[in-house]
Amino acid sequence: METLDNHDQGFCRQVPRQAVWGFSRRTGWGGAAIFVMLMTLALAAPAQAQSLRQGVSAYQRQDYVAASRIFIPLAERGNAAAQTYLGLLFETGRGLPQNYTEAAMWYRRAAEQGDSRAQYSLGLLYDRGFGVPQDIVEASKWLNLSTAAAPPRAREARVRIRDAVTTKMTRGEIAQARLRALEWAPSREH
Repeated sequence: METLDNHDQGFCRQVPRQAVWGFSRRTGWGGAAIFVMLMTLALAAPAQAQSLRQGVSAYQRQDYVAASRIFIPLAERGNAAAQTYLGLLFETGRGLPQNYTEAAMWYRRAAEQGDSRAQYSLGLLYDRGFGVPQDIVEASKWLNLSTAAAPPRAREARVRIRDAVTTKMTRGEIAQARLRALEWAPSREH
């Protein structure tokens, strides 16, 4: 038997030597392989979260070029928050050339995963016809979804915008938008 910490015998419990190296007669090398795979996954998740935090920090410092460099690989891997920020950078032309079509594409990818900020922004693009064909029903669908999922502080403002869009619609269009919103379900990217 040896301890995990040879400097302080009382600090760690006694463990068999085989367990220290991830191998025992019972689990074989498969147990060690599973341990290595789990540790790799555990270390990869904080790295992605750290990168998102770094991107948000760069965005808040108004270093939009650095923010875009951080958000692009995260967004391509399906991170909805990074996709929303990337959509915003394309929409506003900060750190990237202004491109409403690209903005709509990134907002849509995040909106389909249930990101309410992306749903809100995509709804506004449909209302104005920026980067997508102008479609009041699709705009209302995304604004309805966004309002339903909005945090309390944002909900009132989103209700006002949603209601303003609704005033431009017929009863049939309103019913169609509500039906689309009811039929919608979030889907994760692979």
